[in-house]
Amino acid sequence: MVMTGPASAALAAHATARFGYGAAPGDLAQISSDPRGWVEAQLGGLPPGLPAGFIDHPGSAPRLMELLAVRKLGQGEEAMARRKALQQAYRSDAAIRTRVAAGSDRPLIERLTQFWSNHFTVSTQRGEVAPLALAFENEAIRPYVLGRFEEMARAAILHPAMLVYLDNAQSIGPNSKAGQKRKRGLNENLGREALELHTLGVHGGYDQDDVRALALILTGWTIDRQDGDGTAFFNPNTHEPGPKTLLGRTFPEEGAAEAPAAITMMANHKGTAKHVAVKLARHFIADDPPASAVNALERKFKETGGDLGAVTATLVGLDAAWDEPLAKLRSPNDFLTAALRATQLPLDEKQVVNALNLLGQMPFAAPSPAGWPDRAADWAGPDAVVRRVDWSLALGQRAGGRVDARLLLAATLGDLADAELVQMVARAPSPAEALALALSSPAFQRR
Repeated sequence: MVMTGPASAALAAHATARFGYGAAPGDLAQISSDPRGWVEAQLGGLPPGLPAGFIDHPGSAPRLMELLAVRKLGQGEEAMARRKALQQAYRSDAAIRTRVAAGSDRPLIERLTQFWSNHFTVSTQRGEVAPLALAFENEAIRPYVLGRFEEMARAAILHPAMLVYLDNAQSIGPNSKAGQKRKRGLNENLGREALELHTLGVHGGYDQDDVRALALILTGWTIDRQDGDGTAFFNPNTHEPGPKTLLGRTFPEEGAAEAPAAITMMANHKGTAKHVAVKLARHFIADDPPASAVNALERKFKETGGDLGAVTATLVGLDAAWDEPLAKLRSPNDFLTAALRATQLPLDEKQVVNALNLLGQMPFAAPSPAGWPDRAADWAGPDAVVRRVDWSLALGQRAGGRVDARLLLAATLGDLADAELVQMVARAPSPAEALALALSSPAFQRR
């Protein structure tokens, strides 16, 4: 049934906050007749393509080749200048990514892309990752957000950025030709995180023998630091020979074919269905999502072989996704994106990057392979709240009265903004303080 009136207007605000990055001016009026249909429509049509803002991005291969070339140069002036250019490229990527999300007409796709990118985290905590991170997201995550989970998992785990980040590029099978010659050993980082974080989850039923087996299967997947083309490749000389047993299944010696086969098995494991269902429900519904929602997502994942389009459609159709109050707290990245979408203020690259730094969530800078946290308590500390207020006030001062905070409340929150907030904003001493009150209000912080 199509609804109209205040109830549907509130539901429209709910839809934009929960399934996107909040409302832009005009969004609520446009979708209030059918908020759920607006969300569902974003899952149909053509598969998600590369947004226009990324069309000119060079991709991971040229960036990786430049990284390797700079490493060969050592510490001279040319090397320093080229390192600085790579650092600037990362900052530009961070700003572009934020503006693309803020301006998207399919914001659910942007939220899904960032959700799955965080699930398969590569982090600038490893410096070499910084100029590769956005390309990783565009190449290994974005094409598959409505596709099959196993395809995304293979693309992400075997992407050059992941091989570098979790040290698989240096991992050598102990009994391989290179291992016997160099006496260098196995690195289990990617094997461990692929099981614990990417697929089965910490309670998924694997043990240390499985971690080692997967690490052995992944040996050989590396990058060519000498004459490569900037892509991942398989080096048989560093691959551990012989059969390996992972999760009770023995993989015969098949060289490069072993890793994709192992990832496919892990992606379709029952533990993975549960792990993915919990994370999706936690992100889109509540920090402690209802068991019924988790069970429905888990069941759809199993029934469809990990079809993420079908799983997401199930999520959108859950009553809990619409009935539960907006109890999630926007992360700093979400908050900035929502503020840019609501105000339509044209912040330049430096201003966006400064805001991301101030608020404490630079893209692709998660503190560990587990990614950024996804619970309100992780973002609600006093210092974090003060930073949001300070930045909101600075934005209001920069806007110079161009944004009417009262209209912003009506256009982005609708009936989710209560009478007390509306009155406070109306009585603010200046337009800058009015905007700061609107953006830092509890109503705007929730999604």
